Amino acid sequence: MQQHYYLMVASNKDMASITMANYLVNNRGFSPQMSDDFFCSQNYQNVKLHISSKSLLHLEDLDERYPDSAAFIFLSKHKSQAEIPTLTCHCTGNYADNNYGGNARELGIAYPYLQKMYLKELLKNKSMIPGYEVIIESSHHGPTSLRKPVLFIEIGSTDKQWSDRKSAFVACESLLRVIENVLGSCAKVAIGVGGTHYPTKFNKLLLESEFGLAAIASKHDLESIDRYMLDQMITKSIEKVTHIIVDWKGLGREKDRIMKLIESTGLHIIRV
Repeated sequence: MQQHYYLMVASNKDMASITMANYLVNNRGFSPQMSDDFFCSQNYQNVKLHISSKSLLHLEDLDERYPDSAAFIFLSKHKSQAEIPTLTCHCTGNYADNNYGGNARELGIAYPYLQKMYLKELLKNKSMIPGYEVIIESSHHGPTSLRKPVLFIEIGSTDKQWSDRKSAFVACESLLRVIENVLGSCAKVAIGVGGTHYPTKFNKLLLESEFGLAAIASKHDLESIDRYMLDQMITKSIEKVTHIIVDWKGLGREKDRIMKLIESTGLHIIRV
């Protein structure tokens, strides 16, 4: 296997995942190589596809199987109670414990530039999928222990969208275009603290400024943020984090404690 490729990861237990994988196989020339779960395409030398029979949230062994991968990009469904059609992306991690894969109090490694450029590419193609929202999410769920950067790209939020070939087309084409254009790095990189699970202020920042974002902790996670977790937010990024961006109104009752904690890091702090 050649050095330095990006591994797209799908699961046959996930309807949106399979819709995206089928698009790649049927339209972009990905075909099985050596095994029935590993796919390559002559058209995309630096992208590979792995289709697992396990849940995406529990695939903690990809480092061993794909040691030359530069990053793991998970093709996933998105679920929400509001059932809004959505294209979303986020890095992984658990600030406390949860039932959705990964280890308690462990964050995955973020790839700010990949996330930023994917989100911007989605916006360029949004006219093809009217009615869909395009937004990032705060860091949540597993896998958390992989040693390469992880990005989840997701289609939500019901069966109708998970099986929607047009949204799969937009997600896959946006991703392939970003990788084809050669991934670079952001001019500035921050972590995000506060706000809702769908952090609209941080989303706007990604689209309209030079900032990329590593881990984001929503207001629901703030009580779990101590120095140990804050240090992970800062260090678990493929690009160096130099800023902390705070949703000032979205800190709730944790505001005083969190501000003291982040001020002790010596990083630049920006309020939005």
